[in-house]
Amino acid sequence: MLVLADLFPKLPLGPWVDSGVDWLTDHLGGLFDALQSAGNTVMNTMTSGLMTIPVWLFIIGMTVFSILMFGKKWGIPLFTFVGLIIVENQNLWSDLMNTFTLVIISSLISVIIGVPLGIWMAKNETVNKIIQPILDFMQTMPAFVYLIPAVAFFGIGVVPGVFASVIFSLPPTVRMSNLGIRQVPNDLVEAADSFGSTGKQKLFKVELPLAKGTIFSGINQTLMLSLSMVVIASMIGAPGLGRGVLSAVQNADIGKGFVNGLALVILAIIIDRFTQQLNRTPAEKSETAKPKHHWKGWTAIVVAVAMIGGGVVNSVTSANSQKESIKLVYVQWDSEVASSNVLAQAMKQHGYDVELTPLDNSIMWQSIANGQADASVSAWLPLTHKAQYNKYKSDIDLVGSNLKGATTGLVVPKYMDVNSIADLQDQAGKKVTAIEPGAGVTSSAEKAMKDYGLDGKGWQVTPSSSGAMAVALGKAIKAKQDIVVTGWEPHWMFQKYDLKYLADPKKTFGDAETLNTMARKGLKEDKPDAYKVLKNFKWTKDDMGKVMLDIQNGKSATEAANDWIKDNQSKVDAWFK
Repeated sequence: MLVLADLFPKLPLGPWVDSGVDWLTDHLGGLFDALQSAGNTVMNTMTSGLMTIPVWLFIIGMTVFSILMFGKKWGIPLFTFVGLIIVENQNLWSDLMNTFTLVIISSLISVIIGVPLGIWMAKNETVNKIIQPILDFMQTMPAFVYLIPAVAFFGIGVVPGVFASVIFSLPPTVRMSNLGIRQVPNDLVEAADSFGSTGKQKLFKVELPLAKGTIFSGINQTLMLSLSMVVIASMIGAPGLGRGVLSAVQNADIGKGFVNGLALVILAIIIDRFTQQLNRTPAEKSETAKPKHHWKGWTAIVVAVAMIGGGVVNSVTSANSQKESIKLVYVQWDSEVASSNVLAQAMKQHGYDVELTPLDNSIMWQSIANGQADASVSAWLPLTHKAQYNKYKSDIDLVGSNLKGATTGLVVPKYMDVNSIADLQDQAGKKVTAIEPGAGVTSSAEKAMKDYGLDGKGWQVTPSSSGAMAVALGKAIKAKQDIVVTGWEPHWMFQKYDLKYLADPKKTFGDAETLNTMARKGLKEDKPDAYKVLKNFKWTKDDMGKVMLDIQNGKSATEAANDWIKDNQSKVDAWFK
């Protein structure tokens, strides 16, 4: 049978793309650093400014603005008021402000680029033919792919999140701007020409006014697509509501996912209705037109000034002494959520300004190596994170172990009649339920299938997430069904269920491991006090298990960490001596 792949060698598309990204980072690193610094400054300033406005004043102000815009249509003003109250009630206000900043900045950049580009496409058919397939590529490429160059260019945080969001959400504005200009009736364009209008006059006085509705529809779609990127951008450290949704997905926390998702829905509806109101047609405006009331304009000005003034006053009165800051990153496994939050809360208690960011495992290591983050307590060595350590060991400072005796392996309920990986036959449908694809324990499970010859017997490793794995385990145990999962200890599931490790005579999963603290190069010199705390941070499997079980039983990670700190204050204080 003739196979085309046998006639032509495989094109090295992947290596070409890797080489291109490497070339850009090597030759344009200074530009990317400058853009990242400027972007962080702008967005942090915007978020800080929004956060300084007292919450009650912000909610009242937005409600008043909606009343002025919608008049006697009380639905949107009421929704705005109640919706924002719900967000604040769920302690998601700071996340909402971060998300609002990301959406507005990414949408603004998309509009600044997209509208002129769409007009150019409408005026020049050659440009149109070139740009259309590029837009197709941008819209159909999976959004997750944009995270890879975003991290390579800008590291972690809100700037790469904006970069990825702009690429994903730009096409609608370009397409609709192009369409709007093309739909302007030819007779009106010819009339403008006959009156001797210049190209500029024709564009701004005829074409853009007539195309405004279509262009605004594209902008509205861009805003909605930017909101849809919030969760994906959180995978590379972008702050906001997306982090809560991502955490809920990874931990199978339905309630948390619903609450954070509801806050996103509230923000989306408010933005959508406000932009739609700005896009009313002249006919719609004339139907509701009334004699002008200057009091509306003055009211809007007074409310805006009050909000800004309240923010300034709040900023001045809440100003305090500068604290030493530190950026901690972690992977959202139950064990690392526990350890990272305990350390973060302990450092906050002792006067540190801590920024805690959840990341994908590989990006976590990369962020420490390139100095985007200060430290992490989530390095499982010598086996689980062996690949990442070998890749980045020359660029990180391995501070030392913070917990000893950690173990990984394949885990089953004790009622299953199998005790070794070598004894597996057709249990659990010949499937191992694993956690994230990038996790070391998942890679070890895949290697175990080969080492024990199970791959030839039809066994497969099915990656999911730590939360999905835990849900599948609990469901199987409740039904007394067979299940094989990737497990590690410490983990709350060993305290909640009767489980056992399958013996590993070939040592594929290795022996007991240690959880290690790693830091960026230079942290010891830059922040010696914080580095000393990181070096002193040590606790036991029982300590971690207590925090994890509290989180599993319904406490937030912060509450569980603070409760453990309260019960172990002397141990915590010793970390700071």
